[in-house]
Amino acid sequence: MTASPHARTLLETAALAADSKQAEDLVALDVSGPLPLTDVFLIASGRNERQVSSIASEIEEKLIESGAKPIRREGRTEGRWVLMDFGDLVVHVFHEEDRMYYSLERLWRDCPTIPLDLPAHERPA
Repeated sequence: MTASPHARTLLETAALAADSKQAEDLVALDVSGPLPLTDVFLIASGRNERQVSSIASEIEEKLIESGAKPIRREGRTEGRWVLMDFGDLVVHVFHEEDRMYYSLERLWRDCPTIPLDLPAHERPA
């Protein structure tokens, strides 16, 4: 199986929103094979709790503007791992330390990645 066109559209919106808030290490995984309830995971990192919350808020706002409805949200108050379920797309926004600890990419390493087409821009080091 492969991710549905709807999931890929949601992914594009979410990835652009995350990128606009300077999310780091964006990775999209096609989990449609092993998971019957969702097609895509988007994983992103923020450098601190405030940035994690900002990234998650921007993603949610842009997805809602595009007509998507959030099914479930968790972790926003802590700002360490925010999980947002939009049905075909599940977004994980991690504090960089927690992302290394939980290592979702390792857990889902058998799932293919989906290339992200993000605008090229300079970021401060």
